Amino acid sequence: MKTIGLIGCGLMGAGMAGSLLREHYTVYAYDPYSIYKEHLEEAGATFVESVSELAREADAVLLSLPNAQVLKDVLLGESGLLKQLQPGSFVFDMGTTDIQTTRLLHQEAAEHNIGYLDCPVSGGPAGAKNGTLTIMVGGNEDDLAKGKDVLEVIGGSINYIGPSGSGQIVKLCNNMLVAGITALLSETMQAAEKEGVEAETLFDIVRKSSGHNRVMEVFGENLLAQSFDQVLFSLGHMAKDIELYMDLSKEHKMPQPTSAAVNQLYRLALQQQKGTLDSTAIYSVLSTEGV
Repeated sequence: MKTIGLIGCGLMGAGMAGSLLREHYTVYAYDPYSIYKEHLEEAGATFVESVSELAREADAVLLSLPNAQVLKDVLLGESGLLKQLQPGSFVFDMGTTDIQTTRLLHQEAAEHNIGYLDCPVSGGPAGAKNGTLTIMVGGNEDDLAKGKDVLEVIGGSINYIGPSGSGQIVKLCNNMLVAGITALLSETMQAAEKEGVEAETLFDIVRKSSGHNRVMEVFGENLLAQSFDQVLFSLGHMAKDIELYMDLSKEHKMPQPTSAAVNQLYRLALQQQKGTLDSTAIYSVLSTEGV
């Protein structure tokens, strides 16, 4: 499995492509709108003009796509990937996708004798670029065994969760936690500052205390500097993932009062046109002064 197709060469996809190229994988890429095309071609990637052309070359395909509809169009469309790949090939969905779509696509792939794993990631653009992503895998464990070499190139921690959709469940829970912690950090920073305590001082003490959390390490710089144009994970993507988590909880009729409150904050942020900013821009929604 040394010839890899990559569909979706945004910030995350481009980082994963770079990791594969450094390990001497042959990479065929498809993304008509990628701003990283020239950079990846210089690194050794070959950009193709269609999904069909990519399918003819690849042993396995990584998908880094923005939403479920685009994913279904790529896989199930008139010239969809599942109709083009050779039996025995593999598809890795590296994005965050709802559970129902994930399981549908897993079943469709199985009918074409194609392995399909949901492999959402955590670690952001830096993790993709450095090959240190945390990858949460759902699907058949035998398929993971066959495709693990590829995932180990882009991930520092490969975690098999369970059947199809399991990886997505863990990813949605993780992102719900990140969203809630980011909102609480924003609130407590502003409360401290109102009482004359600098946010940097608060962070320094919390890092040494029981309130310490990894969100502070990943997003703390943006929060402290209020540099919301420095996008590590967009607010729009976070809001989408929160909605997917809420859909999951509704399906099982689970009360989620805390998550619902966080969801409302991120919805308000979208109404304020903050979707393209970093997810830490939730700080500005909570601020009485605004931005």
